[in-house]
Amino acid sequence: MDQIRKKSITVGVLLILGIVVGVLSIDPVIDEMNNLESISIHSTAILIRAFMQFILALIYASIPIILFSVLKKFNISLTIGFLVFRSITVVFIFIGWLSILLLLVLSQEFVKAGSPELSHFQTLDTLLRSGRDLINHVAMPLILSVGNLLFYTILYQSKLTPKWLSVWGLMATVLSGVVASVLLMFGVIDIITTTYISLAIPTALLEITLALWLMIKGFNTNFVKF
Repeated sequence: MDQIRKKSITVGVLLILGIVVGVLSIDPVIDEMNNLESISIHSTAILIRAFMQFILALIYASIPIILFSVLKKFNISLTIGFLVFRSITVVFIFIGWLSILLLLVLSQEFVKAGSPELSHFQTLDTLLRSGRDLINHVAMPLILSVGNLLFYTILYQSKLTPKWLSVWGLMATVLSGVVASVLLMFGVIDIITTTYISLAIPTALLEITLALWLMIKGFNTNFVKF
């Protein structure tokens, strides 16, 4: 098995793993909490989801690194851009991950203080939750979308995958990443609603399809000398 084939299989596996880990990293525990004391009670579940975010960051970082030597042969500028925007995405994921840990610390301090009715605890709670939501559901998806647009543009130009896959990727990225994030930012839709999930479905189906294609068919390199 040549290196290109190994890379395509690896990326396919990472795409599937990314979907699974992404679902597991969704944190309804925090989103549904009405007070800081409850967060401390559910700290184990929250830490597990935080760990899933950490794994997701590693997956997102790995894909452009694995594909760099392949994609750069077709468009070095777009490939570097893909790597850069994926790196920024990873930074945002780590910031979101850190906000969860800070929220846990705040909750523990709140419990130690005897659960007082102090406004500054509630203010910090609101700021951390709001910041986490903006990072995870607006800033990070938008930056990720820019990188994905560059990635699918390279696939379209290179014909490494069928054009219908790359076109699907471009359209799904605009819908799931850009449109959904902008609607959230302006308060048109809420997080984890039917509309939000519907906008995310095209990307989820695309990544599953792309992953299976890469694992079964691999990249089309018949016309390229590596």
